[in-house]
Amino acid sequence: MANQGSGPLQLKTSFKSLRTIESIYTGGKAVLTADEQWLITSIGEDIDVTEFDTGKKIYRLKGDTEVVTTFAIKPDGKHLVSASRSMLMRTWDLSTGQVTRSYKAHDAPVIVMDIDRTSTLVATGSADSTVKVWDIDKGYCTHNFRGHGGVVSAIKFHPSKDRWTLVSGADDCQIRVWDLKSSKCIAVLDSHVSVIRGLDFSADGHTLISGSRDKVVNIWDMKTHSLKSTYPIYETIETVGTITPQADLSCYGAKYQKAELFYTAGDKGIIRLWSLTTGELVKEQTPETNSKHTITDVIYAKASQRLAAVTNDQNILIYSVAESLRRIKQIVGYNDEIVDVRFIGEDDQHLAVATNSEQIRVFNVETQDCDIIYGHSDTVICLERSKDGSVLVSGSKDKTARLWRIDTDAEEYDQRYLCAGICIGHTEAIGAIGFAHKSKNFMITGSQDRTVKYWNLKDTDFETPSQDNKPRALYTHQAHDKDINSICVAPNDKLFATGSQDKTAKIWNVESGALVGTCTGHKRGVWCVQFSPVDQVLATSSGDKTIRIWSLKDMTCLKTFEGHTNSILKVAFMTAGMQLVSSGSDGLVKLWTIKSNECVSTMDNHEDKIWGLTVRNDEQMFVTGGADSVINFWEDVTSEEQEKEAKEKEELILREQDLQNYLLKKDYLNAILLAMSLDQPFRLLNLFNTVLNERPVGDTSITGSHAIDKILQNMNAEQINKLLGYIRDWNTNAKRSRVAQTILNALLTLHSSEELVELSNAKELIDGLLPYTERHYQRIDDLLTQSFIVDYTLHAMDMANPVGKETMEVNGIEHN
Repeated sequence: MANQGSGPLQLKTSFKSLRTIESIYTGGKAVLTADEQWLITSIGEDIDVTEFDTGKKIYRLKGDTEVVTTFAIKPDGKHLVSASRSMLMRTWDLSTGQVTRSYKAHDAPVIVMDIDRTSTLVATGSADSTVKVWDIDKGYCTHNFRGHGGVVSAIKFHPSKDRWTLVSGADDCQIRVWDLKSSKCIAVLDSHVSVIRGLDFSADGHTLISGSRDKVVNIWDMKTHSLKSTYPIYETIETVGTITPQADLSCYGAKYQKAELFYTAGDKGIIRLWSLTTGELVKEQTPETNSKHTITDVIYAKASQRLAAVTNDQNILIYSVAESLRRIKQIVGYNDEIVDVRFIGEDDQHLAVATNSEQIRVFNVETQDCDIIYGHSDTVICLERSKDGSVLVSGSKDKTARLWRIDTDAEEYDQRYLCAGICIGHTEAIGAIGFAHKSKNFMITGSQDRTVKYWNLKDTDFETPSQDNKPRALYTHQAHDKDINSICVAPNDKLFATGSQDKTAKIWNVESGALVGTCTGHKRGVWCVQFSPVDQVLATSSGDKTIRIWSLKDMTCLKTFEGHTNSILKVAFMTAGMQLVSSGSDGLVKLWTIKSNECVSTMDNHEDKIWGLTVRNDEQMFVTGGADSVINFWEDVTSEEQEKEAKEKEELILREQDLQNYLLKKDYLNAILLAMSLDQPFRLLNLFNTVLNERPVGDTSITGSHAIDKILQNMNAEQINKLLGYIRDWNTNAKRSRVAQTILNALLTLHSSEELVELSNAKELIDGLLPYTERHYQRIDDLLTQSFIVDYTLHAMDMANPVGKETMEVNGIEHN
């Protein structure tokens, strides 16, 4: 367990989300900068700039609330030009992430875009069937080409700096060659019978290659503008491009060492390399197991000789040209709805994530690099791991559970996650898994067929794993009346618990599968069950917004925790069973102390249901994943917060002492500034009050001290703002109004009205001062009026005295 230090176990009080994994690509365009430093992807109406090697987000280019349709980067990497459905084109400075120019481009959205080698011109092809060329830096249109009879779907500048030629393809099945010098169409290449999806030039620029959804690639002679060859590809092509002859192609044999190749990709979801001269298939990428994706685009990284396949499930899979198209890296663009998470690996340095797809994504916790595990043929619903993190189990809608041997340190990617067995037998989707704690000899699965199965794993070889291994189920029991949501095995491997939509949690004997007891009391379905690591209790979380602790001796409810505002989907024990952490449909994570029934912390960094929650073995971190596609890494900052609090307290005491010393010395400047910095308006009020009451005879200052007048005169806007806030509050009390009005008078006298009006919340302060000030003046007027009655009374008494009587003295005043 965690916290095995010599000191007493400390309850946790504070966690912070210091890292998150969010979506960086939701479909559309993706490009690499020429130096391969940044990957730039469209995410809805915005554009994300990410470090290609580390996956670290640099910044997000905020869009204009309309979906980005395409963009392109200057070869020099300085600017990016984007277009959206608003018909606006924008030029961005990539060094600052700011828009430098914005202008309307076409009468319909821009579909494709290309920038010439000199980084001067950008060509745009639109749904309005026109092609335009723009000067990027000056933002004006240099050419407007008409001629296509449909949406422009592909566009490419000629690679030669001496030849000002542009080619475009459209869904009218035609390719047009435009001469920028004469502003005319100099050729129409007509051979395809479907929409043109890709255009590229050979290295010498003499050959044009075109790919179409008619499943063929055409090779054109750019000197004569005639068709040289047609190669059948037998696949609906979405992208095509040439590989430079400088590439290391030795892995394909001597025959192709100096040959020029081209790549194609499309609805088969694989990249293939072909000979440009013969049309012969050179290499076909090994298909990913059970993958269903298609490839929408391929990014060719010339410097590193890599091909990045952009898939329709928003992943970017990177293959090495020099290594026979071996997959060497992958970037997850969009995680979709995250349904489960588990730490895996020897040191819990990796996180397995089930994301509403047939793939399992494995993230490195430190670098956030990602591996993708292919194997299931339908959505993965749940994950579980062995105690040491070396085995991962996944349950899927394909009715199988797969065992994976984990070796995250393996250099070869294909050796990191090996299938060690497939459990086949359930008739519905598997939604819950429990794994043995003390060994790797068994696991329990629960399914939507409402049964639980005990799988014997004693014969499974995790050292030399094979997916041909089919573990046997030793028993199957009808467990619940509705779907089984959760299964947990007790720490001693003697019992297991199940939680179901039928509102009950049940305890079972592992060995025989016999029912030990039923926990009834929840008013909605039970979403999660967890055994305490130390006590004979079970925690359950439910759709009735409560967590309950149950005794395993008599199945009675010992405690109930209320606080979530919606279904509680996950719960886990922490701090040697003394605390709980829970996540719910309300998007909140809560930390509970069991002994006091108190929620000590509420964490909010999700915008939707939190389906996944897992605690790292050292309990210094836990992870949540939600329907908002966000993964949060919550780190324990309890000790840091306590240290910070203690330090702040110590500093406060020292500053309080300083304030006392300044007051004794009558060092008003430091006393006032320190009182304001400590946010102690009462001490400041007493200071001003003392000075007023001790005003020397003949003093001409406003506040009772010329030193204080000078301090108030030299205050900056922020200090005046704060002091006026104090004055507003003092002014609400009649006893403090004299001080408040005196200091207000000083500020109004020593600072111009223009200066005061410029304050950030001037209106709010004036609105707060006026009504009470008027009330105080009214009160003083009333007192003045009443003082006349005293004068009148005294005068009347004078009149009542008989003439000649001796004078009497009242309060030192002689009256006859």
